[in-house]
Amino acid sequence: MPVPIAKLAQVKRKGVVPGNPACMGCPHTLGLKILGKVLGDRAVLVVPAGCTSIIAGVYPRAGINMPVLHVPFASAGAVASGIAAAYDMIGRDGVVVVWSGDGGAADIGFATLSGAAIRNENILVIVSDNEAYMNTGIQASGTTSWRARTTTTPIYGKTEEKKDLALLMLLHRVPYVATASVGYPTDFAEKLENAAAIRGFRFIHLLSPCPPGWRFDADKTAHVAKLAVETGAWILWEYINGRFRISPMSRPYADPRRRKPIEEYLRLQGRFSHVKPEDVEFIKRRIEENWRLVKELEAFYRG
Repeated sequence: MPVPIAKLAQVKRKGVVPGNPACMGCPHTLGLKILGKVLGDRAVLVVPAGCTSIIAGVYPRAGINMPVLHVPFASAGAVASGIAAAYDMIGRDGVVVVWSGDGGAADIGFATLSGAAIRNENILVIVSDNEAYMNTGIQASGTTSWRARTTTTPIYGKTEEKKDLALLMLLHRVPYVATASVGYPTDFAEKLENAAAIRGFRFIHLLSPCPPGWRFDADKTAHVAKLAVETGAWILWEYINGRFRISPMSRPYADPRRRKPIEEYLRLQGRFSHVKPEDVEFIKRRIEENWRLVKELEAFYRG
């Protein structure tokens, strides 16, 4: 059974081991540690190409303390579906986890991800979203935020808006969809527990701020991840079998008066150093629109 939240601090098992080749302040290592503590020996990871391919290390050394199968960018959903079917066939108890970056889920890997969702495969997909192809040089992806500057955007930043991958998965009518942030580990752990307790396709969109890609100091990863929630820019929510709710960590920020200024969040990130006042106003409007949509979803699923 998954580890109760209250006992997480006492669990000695780590999802990642010391000395792994991740960057300083890497958000993926934070997420993987929580994953290891909650799911323990039950988890087997399917990892499409990305930062985690490097974090895992090179044989005979290992940076991740869980079984890992490395696969090409586009195939993670299909490979995980096959493993889940094999587990069912032999009666093995386990949680097949696709641990993906945004490129491996929102862009190159979206076809097999969507196919697995439509078939309601018994897999858990976690997208550790650092909002760009960080491992190959900080190129823009479908989930890169509007006006964020990368190595492949114009000097004034990305001109397209961020793809809302969690809402896309919700439209697939799967049993479980949630958003999470590495800045709120107990919320992420609780959602892992909830997802692991049910069968079918489960999806968690995990915000994972990247120090070199977002251009902030490596000791501020958790702070930036929390600010995204506190400014209302990243909304934590959860959908379980027909029930939708805004998560307790996000609920206070449904009220705009309780949010921290979005400028505080943007100012910490060098990728937004060029934005103009009119850009900030547009971002504020988008935040309000996103909140209105999420509140409407909560009201709709409440009946």
